[in-house]
Amino acid sequence: MIMPNYEDSITNLACSIRKYFGLSTKHNGIKEIDDILNNKKPRNVVVILYDGLGFNIMNRHLDKDSFLVRNCIRDYSSVVPCTTTASTTSMLTGMNPCEHGWLGWDLFIKPEDKIVTMFTNKLKDTSIVAADYNVPRKYYDYKTITDEINEKGEYNSKILFPFGMSPYHGLKDMHNRIFEECSKDGKHYVYAYYEDPDSTMHDYGTDHIKSNKVINKINKLTEELCSKLNEDTLVIVTADHGHLNCEDILLSDYEDLYNTLDGDVWIEGRMCSFKVKEGMHDTFVKLFNEYFGNEFILKSKKEIIDEKLFGTGDEHKLFRDSLGDYFGLAISDKFFKYSVYSTDLVSMHAGFTEDEMRIPLIVISK
Repeated sequence: MIMPNYEDSITNLACSIRKYFGLSTKHNGIKEIDDILNNKKPRNVVVILYDGLGFNIMNRHLDKDSFLVRNCIRDYSSVVPCTTTASTTSMLTGMNPCEHGWLGWDLFIKPEDKIVTMFTNKLKDTSIVAADYNVPRKYYDYKTITDEINEKGEYNSKILFPFGMSPYHGLKDMHNRIFEECSKDGKHYVYAYYEDPDSTMHDYGTDHIKSNKVINKINKLTEELCSKLNEDTLVIVTADHGHLNCEDILLSDYEDLYNTLDGDVWIEGRMCSFKVKEGMHDTFVKLFNEYFGNEFILKSKKEIIDEKLFGTGDEHKLFRDSLGDYFGLAISDKFFKYSVYSTDLVSMHAGFTEDEMRIPLIVISK
């Protein structure tokens, strides 16, 4: 079982960026990044996050003399759960999950009494819009590093996404826009997010030829981009999490345990949050460990909080209200589905294996 390191995580990378651009920080930075920034004083700092490109995934698909592997200074930690919702929000803000509250793909939002898919504003496992307003943003709003840099006005910052306002179209377009931003006058921070190899691995698995082609394309085009950038630009490449080929466990197949649950589960299939009916906690714990004790570690809400699995810092006011009674932490290749309507994927993340938790810290500086 691999635990997060909140002294050396993607949150800390974000805090290094915050410090360099004159913003306050809630946590320490990463020493190597702090030293590089302070010594080289780059005019442009670019962070490219390739979704799902975990440290082990990268090394399995790329040759040891490939561009990304060659420039990888070491691996470091994702957050809990090691999933896009929690990890990219930490990269965007410099806050741990307990602070920003975006804990997973699906979250129980107490003021609404609903389980909402955070990135889509829809009710879990449906196409139904949660409300005629953005529910996650209403209760879990935040400012990005880019927002804060631009508000101060001393420097400039840009976020590049494949969705939302002014989306880029494909990897080459994303790289072209990075180049354009770095060609402008002034000191810049550019954060660029790309949805692969995560999207491809979810559909085909970590070892499929399509996953290999995507990762090698990322390596090739990133090298081409960096070769064009000026010496006053520092590029940091990282990921939000890794991936693991997985098999599902359909909770509704276990009728006795299923009947102890007080409604649907949430957060992630490999870090699953359970609400249990009154008077059935002992039964739930007994049955869970009997059925799934080899694949998952069961922890109570109190244990999750006491062990600070969602990180250190000032908790979001709704953080504890969004937690269930128990959590199933995946230590094997299994994930939970509440019913046949839940998402079925070949490869997953958010568990506590090295393949999922360890991410690469890649630094390119001429």
